[in-house]
Amino acid sequence: MAKFCPNCGTEFKEGADVCLNCGKQLNGNSNNSNPNGKSKMAAGLLGIFLGSLGVHNFYLGFTGKAVAQLLITLLTCGFGAAISGVWGLIEGILILTGSINKDAAGNNLAD
Repeated sequence: MAKFCPNCGTEFKEGADVCLNCGKQLNGNSNNSNPNGKSKMAAGLLGIFLGSLGVHNFYLGFTGKAVAQLLITLLTCGFGAAISGVWGLIEGILILTGSINKDAAGNNLAD
């Protein structure tokens, strides 16, 4: 009987640990075994304390949002820091509560 990856639907061989198409673990013990996983705590705290500079988004790989936050702060000579700071604070809280739980590559954030 054929088996298919629950993530991408690609057929895989019996006994395979990882899907060769998407990289998702297939054997059920996927608890924090991803070597590329970023820390949820680090990302959340970076968002809360340095969110106006977009540091948390750089850390998670969302460079577009990160550059936007950085430019809002720098091009307004710091006056726009309140806007991007609130944006970063909200994203930091969302990261810590688990509403944002993946990085830009689709990897789950590690607890």
